[in-house]
Amino acid sequence: MSLTGRTLPKFDRFYCDGYDLSGYSRTIGPLEQVYDEHDLTADMGDTVKGYLPGHLQSNVGVLNAVFDNTATIGLHALMATAGAMRTIVVARGIRAAPAAGDPAFCGQFVHKGYQPDGSSGAAYATLPFSGMAANAATLQYGAWGVLLHENAVRLVGSGANTGSGVDNPAGKQTTHGGFFIYEVLAGDGAATLSVDNSASVGSGFSALSGATSGSIACAAGVSGVVALAPTATVKQYLRWQIAFGAATTVTFVSCFVRGFGIEP
Repeated sequence: MSLTGRTLPKFDRFYCDGYDLSGYSRTIGPLEQVYDEHDLTADMGDTVKGYLPGHLQSNVGVLNAVFDNTATIGLHALMATAGAMRTIVVARGIRAAPAAGDPAFCGQFVHKGYQPDGSSGAAYATLPFSGMAANAATLQYGAWGVLLHENAVRLVGSGANTGSGVDNPAGKQTTHGGFFIYEVLAGDGAATLSVDNSASVGSGFSALSGATSGSIACAAGVSGVVALAPTATVKQYLRWQIAFGAATTVTFVSCFVRGFGIEP
């Protein structure tokens, strides 16, 4: 993340089930997190209404896209069948293409519809999503996290990531778990994607326990989520990590979403 502050939707990127659909996408959203409201007003004693938050509802909203029927990789081929749980990352670039440290809206959401439309003179498609799926690994967490690895290729022989990592926007470690999410966009064999964490910027990194894909066959169309326990400690600084098996090249996106609550 080299820039901070305001940005534009043209710098958003949409990844779904291991595919980069940004080239078909026009708009996505609203990227919503909202709590159910429960009215707990004591009518005999309270002079104003009082509410407590219930369950958190997260939803990626509606994808407005350009219709494309290219075999195997076009929007129609990949997304025409609704009703599935989709693993989604919306990376929000800050006045530039998304980079490590930028915000990302992530989760496993129900893809509830596919609606082609040519009434405006061009062939478009509207794809509405429901909230997080009932069987989602992300269900116990919110959806806003941080991009750890932007859409880029990593080659065998480049060694482990020794970068300085990205800071938690809150500026401290958290103790409410979270989830690791990844989208593999291309690859030619086995590799392991994971997350390192550290209490200090640029030093002292170690593997974040549990935040690993394990060995996966890397190729376009591979994605996954690994959720930590809701009491897990996640240190302040995070960075992506990769360990090559048989693969020689892997192109991927990865993010981490922290659990949140009242911190000490």
